[in-house]
Amino acid sequence: MIALSLAEIAEVVGGQTHDIPDPSVQVTGEVVRDSREAGPGSLFAAFVGERVDGHDFARQVVAAGAVAVLASRPVGVPAIVVDDVQTALGALARHVVRRLGATLVALTGSAGKTSTKDLIAQVLRTKAPTVFTPGSLNNEIGLPLTALSATEETKFLVLEMGARGIGHIRYLTDLTPPKVGLVLNVGTAHIGEFGGREQIAQAKGELVEALPAAEDGGVAVLNADDPLVRAMASRTKAKVVLFGESAEADVRAENVRLTDTGQPAFSLHTPSGASDVTMRLYGEHHVSNALAAAAVAHELGMSAEEIALALSEAGSLSRWRMEVTERPDGVTIVNDAYNANPESMRAALRALAAMGQGRRTWAVLGKMAELGDEALAEHDAVGRLAVRLNVGKLVAVGGVEASWLQLGAYNEGSWGEESVHVSDAQAAVDLLRSELRPGDVVLVKASRSVGLESVAQALLESGAEGVDAR
Repeated sequence: MIALSLAEIAEVVGGQTHDIPDPSVQVTGEVVRDSREAGPGSLFAAFVGERVDGHDFARQVVAAGAVAVLASRPVGVPAIVVDDVQTALGALARHVVRRLGATLVALTGSAGKTSTKDLIAQVLRTKAPTVFTPGSLNNEIGLPLTALSATEETKFLVLEMGARGIGHIRYLTDLTPPKVGLVLNVGTAHIGEFGGREQIAQAKGELVEALPAAEDGGVAVLNADDPLVRAMASRTKAKVVLFGESAEADVRAENVRLTDTGQPAFSLHTPSGASDVTMRLYGEHHVSNALAAAAVAHELGMSAEEIALALSEAGSLSRWRMEVTERPDGVTIVNDAYNANPESMRAALRALAAMGQGRRTWAVLGKMAELGDEALAEHDAVGRLAVRLNVGKLVAVGGVEASWLQLGAYNEGSWGEESVHVSDAQAAVDLLRSELRPGDVVLVKASRSVGLESVAQALLESGAEGVDAR
């Protein structure tokens, strides 16, 4: 974080100093909420969780070098006491962002946010120092913590914004007002909470509403291939830039194809020129993500050649997102178990089909959460798609949603041993260990709550020596 005195922080957040001998002492380290991350010069934000109260670790973090604790009650060590730690953290982030000279890029969407955020960051940091959201810490706590990690040297601040209801993104943009706003898509993730795609579009569009006008440098980057996103152009005064495979897109892809290993290649076209891209990531769905990143980078002054080179060199920065590892025996494990929704599930299956040409493929799939009344139809559709893509074997893991996956496969014509329903992750591991052969490709994917990353990990541990992670 940029250096701020405890007195200034207390004023910004509306707090009272307690047990602070010298309020002029500065916070020069990170703002953290995990006591294990506290170090010299840091500020520890003490949150009260369901099982752990951060205030209980106050003495521990000060002993580790933290300057003070941001707390909701006195803790017997230097502290700034506020009514609500989350609100105070947001106020501090707003203050720091206003002090920074960085260009703030914010993005949202139903699917692909984290992968696209990682691509944007990897492209922009070839131009200037860039800070970006780690993993998918995109909520009212993770977002301000990311913003507070920026320093005076930061030129680009890339923030992922998630939403579970109307008003969530509006709140986040108030904390960290963006100059560039990107909306990827409007899908069915969390549709059970929102009530419909139109409501999701309403929530996601709050991002473009928060942008400055075009004459003040505001830029809305919108997906030309998604009608609900494209319609958001009417909700902003910012300059509108379209990306996609549509001929009307300002930044578009032509000659899209997959390599023999399932990696996308295409010709990138921008208003200032064209250049070829061959990605290290897996799956055709990354083309749209790459175009979104390219549109942002182009608006921030990068050439088509610079963008194409950076996209071709970019890798996966976040765990369990199409994480491809080959065992010594030639079995390839594709760990995409961080989360799942219908859009990302279909994309992962298509990537599996592309990677598995001439090889036997396995789709180990589990529940997609928060789909509400659409749950049965969406799980059935994924099971059907696995059959249409000629996936060698579908392993549906878990309860009723998994049974719907298998039912879809069955109704699509998978009547033999092409699909199986197992009760839990361990049963899936036992089955795979007994039946995998050298050269097989295994996709593991489900919503985070299912915990299917344990399946991928167990399969990798079966032949850990000499594993080549890519």
